[in-house]
Amino acid sequence: MLLSVVIAISVHEFAHALAADWLGDRTPRLDGRLTLDPRSHIDPLGAILFLLAGFGWGRPVLTNPRNFRTGFRTGMALVAAAGPFSNLVLAFIAAQLLRSGLLARFVPWDWVAGFLYIFMGLNVVLLIFNLLPVPPLDGFKVALGLLPDNVADMLAGIERTGPLLLMLLVLSGNVTQQFGFTPLGSLLGPARDAVMQLLGM
Repeated sequence: MLLSVVIAISVHEFAHALAADWLGDRTPRLDGRLTLDPRSHIDPLGAILFLLAGFGWGRPVLTNPRNFRTGFRTGMALVAAAGPFSNLVLAFIAAQLLRSGLLARFVPWDWVAGFLYIFMGLNVVLLIFNLLPVPPLDGFKVALGLLPDNVADMLAGIERTGPLLLMLLVLSGNVTQQFGFTPLGSLLGPARDAVMQLLGM
């Protein structure tokens, strides 16, 4: 599980950095984030929480949206979307390796299949969770980039309270699970099942 978390978060944050660099912002490059080295991307507390509570985070990639060739909001949306998209790509690769059994002739298949299934599921959860339109998640930044300016400006006002709302959403599951449901589970579950079905799993 730990290896899956390290790889998924590292690739996710690297994708943000790569997208920003491609759009003309050299801030991530100068900050040493244009690498797949986990030491540049893993936030220790975020990784530990991921293992203990099922959610967490990597070290945020700093950018200067004013450097984006596409403009402030469009660039911000593209950079934000790059992270979840990388998780979709990783989940797709893991699904194809599972379905083909290609690695079975080279390594112990039971161990590899178990790892690939966990890795695929983790990336699907990261994809969906990060696309929730709640700050500071990627989905909120994507929404700001796609919505009309007046609506985006109005939503930007909740950016400071967003982390608190997200924490309450996550922690509320500890209370509501005794009634047979959790807010995040009711949101993520059907979406996760749909993505897994699209992946052929």
